[in-house]
Amino acid sequence: MGKFLAALIVICAIAAGAGVYYFQVYGYYDEVAETGADVVLTRADGMEEVIEYTEFRAIDSNSSPIRYRACFTTSVQGAALDMYRPYDKGEPREAPVWFDCFDADQIGEALEQGAARVFLSVENIRYGIDRVAAIFPDGRGYVWHQINDCGEVVFDGLPAPEGCPPPPDKN
Repeated sequence: MGKFLAALIVICAIAAGAGVYYFQVYGYYDEVAETGADVVLTRADGMEEVIEYTEFRAIDSNSSPIRYRACFTTSVQGAALDMYRPYDKGEPREAPVWFDCFDADQIGEALEQGAARVFLSVENIRYGIDRVAAIFPDGRGYVWHQINDCGEVVFDGLPAPEGCPPPPDKN
């Protein structure tokens, strides 16, 4: 009887582990349907502008505001990008392995080496969360959500710093 119970515990643990893995990697993500206005960059004057793009793929999850990832191609390159607001702390987040167009390590290395440029897409798409876009010289582009300076402080339970919008009652 003891061997049976031990085997049952091991089987339940394996099933629970497989379930957690599935939901983290596959279960909570949904493909995002293209709308025609999916790739936005904020100009230096603060206005948001949809840029030309093709080959758009995106995923998102309602379980976390920073799970959004997108890949696209654009003809907006070089000096044409100078009119858009750079983003100082672009740090791409890992995507699930099945979303193979988004390689956070490759994007991060390119940003560190200056081989790609990162821009503000939409500030405070949700309170404390910015949408960020990176564009390579060959037109490959990537978008992700990232916690901004206001969000880092407020999400830690502290009052919003000076210059931040007031946080919503519930986030």
